[in-house]
Amino acid sequence: MKDIRQILEEKILVLDGAMGTMLQRHKFTEEDFRGERFKDWPTPLQGNNDLLSITQPEAIKEVHKLYFEAGADIVETNTFSGTTIAMADYEMEDLVYELNYQSAKIAKEVADEFTAKEPYKPRFVAGSIGPTNKTASMSPDVNDPGYRAVSFDELKIAYKQQVEALIDGGADILLVETVFDTLNAKAALFAIEEVKDEREIDIPIMVSGTITDASGRTLSGQTAEAFLISVSHIPMLSIGFNCALGANQLTPHLEVLSQKAPFAVSAHPNAGLPNAFGEYDETPEQMATQIKEYLDKSLVNIVGGCCGTTPEHIEAIADLVKDYKPRLVSVAV
Repeated sequence: MKDIRQILEEKILVLDGAMGTMLQRHKFTEEDFRGERFKDWPTPLQGNNDLLSITQPEAIKEVHKLYFEAGADIVETNTFSGTTIAMADYEMEDLVYELNYQSAKIAKEVADEFTAKEPYKPRFVAGSIGPTNKTASMSPDVNDPGYRAVSFDELKIAYKQQVEALIDGGADILLVETVFDTLNAKAALFAIEEVKDEREIDIPIMVSGTITDASGRTLSGQTAEAFLISVSHIPMLSIGFNCALGANQLTPHLEVLSQKAPFAVSAHPNAGLPNAFGEYDETPEQMATQIKEYLDKSLVNIVGGCCGTTPEHIEAIADLVKDYKPRLVSVAV
């Protein structure tokens, strides 16, 4: 199979859309989340989407299939909360390896099916590594600003376990995404580099931050340029932004990355901003019109969708990008 780095020089790659949005359509009950295996589990499990890779694998497989059919080159594994830190909410820390391994395995099986059918368009699996629900550089207690709910070492150990399972399951890329605290991301990147050294492998790394509000900063206070500088000592395939904002609000921050990043640039925005009910109203056509600005300005190499996006959104994006050349990367990725 062609190396993804080589393909990125030739065309803009399309990332999938939201996993959660698609799973919500199934209206899974507590019993569906539990399945037979976890029917007597002591804590509520509804909402633990990562668990569905074990209890409802066909539903996960179907989501990946729909995104590949829509034109995605890369799908993300169903592992956004796949660390011991995030799984502690469900008392499922001991299942972390299995959750990540199974999620990667499911995605890889679907990717291989599509690659076999269309060898001219190889499909890839990105192991999704979320930010966890704790932050290493800020206190959750306003009365105790020096307090930290998690340490760098704890994060590194948790991320390392996730990374090993994703690689074992067949992930082609590791995607450290929705980064709101760069220190958390650094722990993930440190863990990845450790695994790469130990296994003597070179797996491509994508890093995607999230701008949390109109100030143009991440939650831990960094601008787009500061975020880029903080992580660019690591050899990466791409850097970009996802979540929090719609496509048009992300444009100025992508411009900064595009001007300064010696890597490919990625973007997977939400389908606009959420409405009063927390739902996303932007149609595929509206989103594609906004993403066209990225392409007209040559800002991106990889583009997809985050919250609220569906296969219809990805299809509209895939139809659009095939008429554009990728952004030129100033230093070879």
